[in-house]
Amino acid sequence: MQEQRRGRKIAMERAEIDVFLTEERVCRVATAGPDGPHLTPLWFVWDDQALWLWSIVRSQRWTDLTRDPRAAVLVDAGIGYGELRGVELRGRFAPVGEAPRADVPHPELEVPERLFAAKYAGGGTTEPDGRHGWLRLAPEKITSWDFRKL
Repeated sequence: MQEQRRGRKIAMERAEIDVFLTEERVCRVATAGPDGPHLTPLWFVWDDQALWLWSIVRSQRWTDLTRDPRAAVLVDAGIGYGELRGVELRGRFAPVGEAPRADVPHPELEVPERLFAAKYAGGGTTEPDGRHGWLRLAPEKITSWDFRKL
């Protein structure tokens, strides 16, 4: 993974990034569409290695990522300048499992499905609905900032 070069004074440590990405609930996903950038907010989970999206497979985002898997994802928080913090992840998304997700066991999806259900549904498991599929981003570059360190 490419190391962050600028802003090291305000960069988050790896453990801080893991906590931040585990706690925050909404990310913004930027894809490259035929008419230019496409930006959408989404729920996500982070498993300390990859960012996982539960995405509608007939969405513009899914279509864009099928055509060109490169994307940027932003997770940020804070209101006032001195509270701003965030993480940008860049890399390539890959679909995992069936699209849309079927009710078939898939070992690679056990962790993200459990994390997603815990984060957004209070526990249990993520149920296939015939519309969503899983996308995984193993980041090639992570950039972070926490202005509370200034």
